[in-house]
Amino acid sequence: MEQIYLLKDKGIRVIELNNKRNDLIKRWGESFVKDIPKNQKRHIFYGRFMWHLFSSNVLSCKKKQSARKAFNRIMKDECCIFYQEFTNALLLENASGLTSEDIINEYEGYMCDVYVVDKDFTWTYIVTHEEDYGPYFYETVVDPIFFK
Repeated sequence: MEQIYLLKDKGIRVIELNNKRNDLIKRWGESFVKDIPKNQKRHIFYGRFMWHLFSSNVLSCKKKQSARKAFNRIMKDECCIFYQEFTNALLLENASGLTSEDIINEYEGYMCDVYVVDKDFTWTYIVTHEEDYGPYFYETVVDPIFFK
């Protein structure tokens, strides 16, 4: 997998997580989609393309170049990359040098949807299989009162 070699060349430790995609998708949904009504998810075909949350503006996010910039700026120590269409996933450690340019959305000869998420699922970066859509960057909002 070309993605692994690219990341390792940057000094990022890559651990393959075989058959963990479903667990990551479930946790992604619990983290970012829990407050979206089922009928609204059905209307935007969420089950088929999770990124429709952003292309249909159900959740407000950064798009295109501002998404790339936000992803490049965010602190990345440990994160995961998973693909909506394929079962394999990657755990990245020492990922501070990871940039938007490092995310490859071609897997086994197919264009696919790639999701990057931090270990705590507080942000996500998505590169879609559609040239005209994405990338998207979404970060959960933390209530500042929580820290007082």
